[in-house]
This record gives sequence, C-alpha cells and structure tokens, in this order.
Amino acid sequence: MSKFTNWKSWSGKISNPFSNASVYIDKITKPQVDKAAEDKIKAIHERLPVPVFWLLGKTQSGKSSIIRTLTGSSAAEIGNGFKPCTRTAMLFDFPDAETAFLRFLDTRGLSEKGYDASEDMKWCEQQAHLVIVVIKAMDHQQEAVLAALKQVHKAHPKWPVIVAQTALHEGYPNRAMAHIQPYPFADGRIGESVPADLRCSLLKQREYFAGINATFVPLDFTLPEDDYAPSDYGLDALWAAIEQALPLGLRAMLEDHIGDINDVYWQTAHPHVIGYAISAGLAAAIPMPAASLGTVVAIQSKLFHSIAHVYGLPLTKQSIREIVSAVGMGALARMGGRELLKLIPAYGQTVALSVAGVYTAAATYALGKTLCFYFSKTRQGKVLGADKLREVFNAELARGRELLRSSIKKQV
Repeated sequence: MSKFTNWKSWSGKISNPFSNASVYIDKITKPQVDKAAEDKIKAIHERLPVPVFWLLGKTQSGKSSIIRTLTGSSAAEIGNGFKPCTRTAMLFDFPDAETAFLRFLDTRGLSEKGYDASEDMKWCEQQAHLVIVVIKAMDHQQEAVLAALKQVHKAHPKWPVIVAQTALHEGYPNRAMAHIQPYPFADGRIGESVPADLRCSLLKQREYFAGINATFVPLDFTLPEDDYAPSDYGLDALWAAIEQALPLGLRAMLEDHIGDINDVYWQTAHPHVIGYAISAGLAAAIPMPAASLGTVVAIQSKLFHSIAHVYGLPLTKQSIREIVSAVGMGALARMGGRELLKLIPAYGQTVALSVAGVYTAAATYALGKTLCFYFSKTRQGKVLGADKLREVFNAELARGRELLRSSIKKQV
C-alpha cells in the first residue's frame, strides 16, 4: 500500500468536529472536556515557552508599575496574582495561569543576605526570558541588586538585560516641573534638557553596569493622583527595548485598536482571546490530527465560556449559532482540512504543521473577537445581522494572522 493510499485511509477514519454546525455548537455550549483532553491542554501549556520577564529590583522600585503599564492590569490584580514558584521568587501569569502568554518573575529575597539566584535561574532556563533590572533613578544603594544581576549574567551572558531607571520625577528640582518633552533619552542618550542632579545620578548608575551589555531606559510610570502627564512616560522606549530583545510582537498582541467598541469588557477579554488562540494554534500543530481537532474544540469552548463570564451574559446555542451561521462552517472546516495535511508524509510534518497552527490560532482569535462584538452589542440592546458578524470575523481573522504568525511559527 502506497503512502498516499495510507493517507487516504487514515483521513477517512477521522471524525471532523467542524463538519457539522450542530455538532460543533453542542461541543461549545455543552463542553465535555474529558481527562485526555485536559491532559493534552496541560501538555500544550507546559510546552509553550512563555516569555518570562525577570524583574530584579528592591521593594518599591517600580516593578508593579511596569507590569501594570505593560499589561493594563490593575494594581489589585497584580497584587493578588503573584504566586510562589521558587523559595525566593513570585510569578505573575498574564492574563492568568491557564491562558498565560506572558509571565513576570519577581525576586523577593534580594534584600536577604546570601541570596543565591541559582534556583531562580534554573526555573527560568527552559523559557524565553528577559532580565529587567528596576532601580529608582535617585537610589544608589543597589549592592544586593547588582550582586544578583552579576550572578545571573555570569551564568547566562547572552540573556538580554534592560535597566529601567524609574521615578524620574524624584530627581526634578521642584514639584512643579513637568516631564521633559520630547523624551530626552532616545537611543541611550541623556539630553541637555535633563536637570543636572538627575543627569548625574543616571550616569553614575550606568557605571555600576560596566561589563554588561545593558540597555538603559529612564521612565516614570505614575498614578493619576500623582498628577504627572503622561502617566506612562518612557513607555515607547521600554517597548522598543523589549521588542529589540524579544521580537515576538508582544506589544501588538497586548494592544487593542477597535475604536468605538473599545470598552472595559473588551479590554478584559482581549488577553484571554490571545492566550486561548495561541493554545489552539499549538494544539493544531500537534502531529496527530484526530487528537488535536478535539483539543482545539475544547480550547475554543473554554474561550467562549471565558468571554461569556467576562461579559456576564449566558452562552446559548442561539448566540453561537448566529455567529457560526454568519461565519459559515466552511471557515471552521478549513481548520479540519488543514489538520488532514499533517498526514501527508514529510510535508505534513513541516509546512502543514505551521499552516494549520497559524490558521487555527487566527480563526480562534477571530471567533473570540466576534463573540466579544456580539456580546458588546447585545448589552446595548442592538440586533446584529449576519453580514455585520461576518465582516467582523473576516477583519479579525486577517488581524489574528498578523498578530499570531510569529508566535505560532516560532514554536512549531
């Protein structure tokens, strides 16, 4: 029997959950995620090399402000979201442990004598990561932080290091001084417009990092009541340094550009949509089609129920049917079609894995965003036509491809 005949024989035995709208809707509204599917989803999360931002800095140095500004999470969420992962470090999964596509590691034992970074390094070694050293611009008592950084750098000299010099306003000559515009620290420079004391302090701190190829980013992330504008001063420079170190398109994935429906529910649901879409894409990239199709549906089911929870609305057969009818089962069936390509010897284990992964991630992203749009308008008492839902899905499918292509391909 030829390989091609074998492929046809195998493909005929596969039950495609995307071939029938009623079956798909039932699986979404009444999920039956068995232990096997749960194990596969867990395996995907364990395999996923989630970028870890390792924050090294003293208490009150501005670490939580950086997390809050990068992710848009509230201080309360950050405060309650840390969990222990080593004896001396705490982990913050964003947006949560199940859908995390970004992690922050905060070392709490820096002030303790004899802190050894080895255990924290061991935890990080299997994951993509970036070290962000956080020091207040006018604080020069950094011995513990520098000792930890030198230990990390000696073991991993190629790990990117960003030094965030925070709380710039503490170096301003008076409270009335506003942030300097335009931003005077571009390309590592310290402009002539920077006050003398602050300038001297920033330069002195940079001397501490001699021998380390660090990128210095002065910034000032404040709360509205601090009355500094903008409250995210230096954010563009920080993102530029991050994207230079980890070119994963994280900023684009974390930002939302949907104009008039950009409400609090949408903002809350957005990172969950990203996280589930990446998981679905990786599930589609598993070489076993029959197994991965079921896992993709299980992940999409979790996504839909998560969005319904965010909006506080019930997930009904009618709501899913309206979206699926508008999108057309053909769009979902194409996920199954791409799955079958994996059975083609050689080709299926290379090109098809990537194609299936990217399409499934983008389609899952588009389904999630379409449900957000549906719920957003439902809350406003508006009735949506199929044409509008199809328009949203197609636009989000294209956007999902661009957002998630790099992330999925990098891991296939």
